[in-house]
Amino acid sequence: MQDTRVDVIRHGEPLGGRRYRGHGVDDPLSPAGWEQMRQALGGRPHWDQILSSPMRRCRLFASALAQRHALPLAIDPAFREIGMGAWEGRLHAEVAATEPDRLAVFQRDPVGGRPPGAEPLAVFLARIADAYERQIAAYPGRRLLIVCHAGVTRAILGHVMRADPERWSRIRIDHAGISRIRAGRFAPSVEFVNRRSLE
Repeated sequence: MQDTRVDVIRHGEPLGGRRYRGHGVDDPLSPAGWEQMRQALGGRPHWDQILSSPMRRCRLFASALAQRHALPLAIDPAFREIGMGAWEGRLHAEVAATEPDRLAVFQRDPVGGRPPGAEPLAVFLARIADAYERQIAAYPGRRLLIVCHAGVTRAILGHVMRADPERWSRIRIDHAGISRIRAGRFAPSVEFVNRRSLE
């Protein structure tokens, strides 16, 4: 059987500046974010199926892309971003200025030093791993595009590579950064991470 090829793209830059957006903040893409996505994916359809987070910064672009290329689109609520608790919607600079000690703990220990009320990484990993495996099983041998978030991308890569969650933050995922996984009869392989363009 042919391998299943999975392209995972983080959404482009959203409106509202640099702030903590989990699944509690639903900003749409900025004009610059739309352009980042268009430039990253180019003008040719590379996939058989598009999957998307339900968040507007992903879903609206995924819908436009699917319509443009007459491709099927499935919205998977499990691909929503990780919950950031009390930091949801707050500017990065504001948190750094008002909670420098808590931010330092979070940066040193992203597993145990989560913001108050944030989704635990173990719970997040279980959610994302289940969604990823479910979608791989649903579309064997197909070319998939998942439009999602930085945290979701890291969790998918972490799941595939069996990397502990405390190491995920070492993976850089830019706006509109693309990663590719190939899943087949044997262990899945990561072909590239955070590429700027498929063209």
